[in-house]
Amino acid sequence: MKNRQSVTSRGLYVSSIKEAFRMLTPQVQINNPVMFVTYLGAITTTLYVINQIAQSQISWFDFQITVWLWFTVVFANFAQSIAESRGKAQAASLKQTKIEAFARQIRNGVEVKTPASNLRKGDIIICEEGDVIPSDGEVVEGVATVDESAITGESAPVIREYGGDRNAVTAGTKVLSDHLKIKVTSDPGETFLDRMISLIEGAKRQRTPNEIALHIVLSGLTILLLLTTSSLKLFADYSAHAAKQDISHIVTIPILTALLVCLIPTTISALLSAVGIAGMDRLIRRNVIATSGRAIEAAGDVDLLILDKTGTITIGNRMATAFLPAVGVAEKEFARIAQLASLSDETPEGRSIVVLAKTEFDLRAESLDTSNSMFIPFSAKTRMSGIDFTDETGRVVRCVRKGAVNAIKAHIANISGKFPEQLDAAILQIANKGGTPLLVSDDHKIVGIIHLKDIIKGGIKERFDEMRRMGIRTLMITGDNTLTAAAIAAEAGVDDYIAEATPEMKLARIRKEQAAGRMVAMTGDGTNDAPALAQADVGVAMNTGTQASREAGNMVDLDSNPTKLIDIVEIGKQLLMTRGSLTTFSIANDIAKYFAILPAVFGTLYLSPNSAQGPLSILNIMFLHSHQSAILSAVIFNALIIIALIPLALHGVRYNAQSAYVLLRSNILVYGLGGIIAPFIGIKIIDLAITFFGMVP
Repeated sequence: MKNRQSVTSRGLYVSSIKEAFRMLTPQVQINNPVMFVTYLGAITTTLYVINQIAQSQISWFDFQITVWLWFTVVFANFAQSIAESRGKAQAASLKQTKIEAFARQIRNGVEVKTPASNLRKGDIIICEEGDVIPSDGEVVEGVATVDESAITGESAPVIREYGGDRNAVTAGTKVLSDHLKIKVTSDPGETFLDRMISLIEGAKRQRTPNEIALHIVLSGLTILLLLTTSSLKLFADYSAHAAKQDISHIVTIPILTALLVCLIPTTISALLSAVGIAGMDRLIRRNVIATSGRAIEAAGDVDLLILDKTGTITIGNRMATAFLPAVGVAEKEFARIAQLASLSDETPEGRSIVVLAKTEFDLRAESLDTSNSMFIPFSAKTRMSGIDFTDETGRVVRCVRKGAVNAIKAHIANISGKFPEQLDAAILQIANKGGTPLLVSDDHKIVGIIHLKDIIKGGIKERFDEMRRMGIRTLMITGDNTLTAAAIAAEAGVDDYIAEATPEMKLARIRKEQAAGRMVAMTGDGTNDAPALAQADVGVAMNTGTQASREAGNMVDLDSNPTKLIDIVEIGKQLLMTRGSLTTFSIANDIAKYFAILPAVFGTLYLSPNSAQGPLSILNIMFLHSHQSAILSAVIFNALIIIALIPLALHGVRYNAQSAYVLLRSNILVYGLGGIIAPFIGIKIIDLAITFFGMVP
């Protein structure tokens, strides 16, 4: 989609900061249990400081803890609001495309002008050149070019026509030529554009199963730490009494609150929503709309990709790759005859023959002598094209044809020619390689064979290799015969294939794979693909497809590029990797805080007669300046690390196609070990800084 607002724009940051403060309400905070505990902790320390002020006993140290606890909550709000603001900026650009259009509705056979807001599902409307299509619908009559740039960002117009799979039209697009009769398929407020805006804004975003499960784990961990921290006051009082010491000035409500907030998993809890929203945003930037975060997560867990051959694995049109002349015919002469026979063939296959002759032998169509001739255009009925040369009286003196094997055989037989049986072996060899043989005849004689081939898309084999390294199998589905399917599958590098496939076979295969415990993704654009799209765990419908297919899938590709399914899987895996990496970092992060705060609180307990430090002070391996600097440094680091990790949450962990074992090992080494080391360094630097500037005694 176009007009996307950059995440680095100043206005986006300002609005996100304002929203972060507006989110400081119990109704918002309670949605995140871990941050709600932090929120309550900030309120508790605030009340504690207010009470100190009332008693004229204000503690600068307690005040700083309170401020940084509030910053922790605000930074968590900011992480979510910056992610949501990017979506709102995109939604705003889409809203600009919504205009109050009028529709030419057919009522009882009479055309009536009516506001688009009055249209209901099932109504029939007329759209002609220059009209904005007022509602989602399906073409029931006519063919026209349509400008869909307002939705897809692609300036090239597309064809929409009755009777095919490309018959769906979208509200807000514009008819550039001809005439369409459209059946409305959505009520006001339920159009595809309306649903896109709602999804992008996050108004309908719900937590995914993985998010819910992680929230439960984090909440359980928080409850355990809350109980542990609450018991520390009793433990401290007992220990101080046994040691005949007074540490009541150390074990205070602000310090215990700081300890709790530093030990609970605030980092991942603060970033969890941002990770999910950013994952959906990355899809949107690829012009893919997901109906839910669940679909993106499912894409990350996919272990079987089902892809159509045509348009996904292959370019979509068979291309001429070789001229195979018959015995006694020179290759260049055969190429010249084949080019003559293809001049009137406007199909991609026919044009590819003309281009191949030009490329291989520098034979230019404009230099061919076609005087006193009559072109025979290609038709699906005859399955041939060609040219007839005539004399002065109009009698055909030479007949050149190119076409399917059976069609040319029948043509030769009709003009009393004879087909050379030795060509059958060459024809069979081409078919066994997955190619299509075309015969060329010159009068009564077969002069050679043209080898047409499905061209595999560049780089597709390497992409399948990446999928295999990720543990994902690929399955090609095609209507071709088994020999052709096997040849294409081998060349493309897919793991398996289904030849002569029907919609029922697709659906049955998906159910079979799911019954075996696999997560399945597939693409489709036709009404006959709808059952399989609905059954698949990730069903990506093409925007150019039918309304039925778009409603059946849980994702819609606005560019209608079937190969994007591979990108979708990568984005899903990146989302899961990002969430896992941040969770690992957050939990590992807390280890350093133990060594910062616990020695600070209990380091003076059980003093020996000749020492100023107790036995627990040995845990102060960072050699922090004092118990106050240690606690304040940990609280400051706990807040700042959220801000530091927001770019990672928004952009995602860099994805590499590797096995689950390698990814897990890398995650533990980078984010586990890094999560342990970073706080030790960060807390020590902050301790030195606040001590230098005299922020603590």
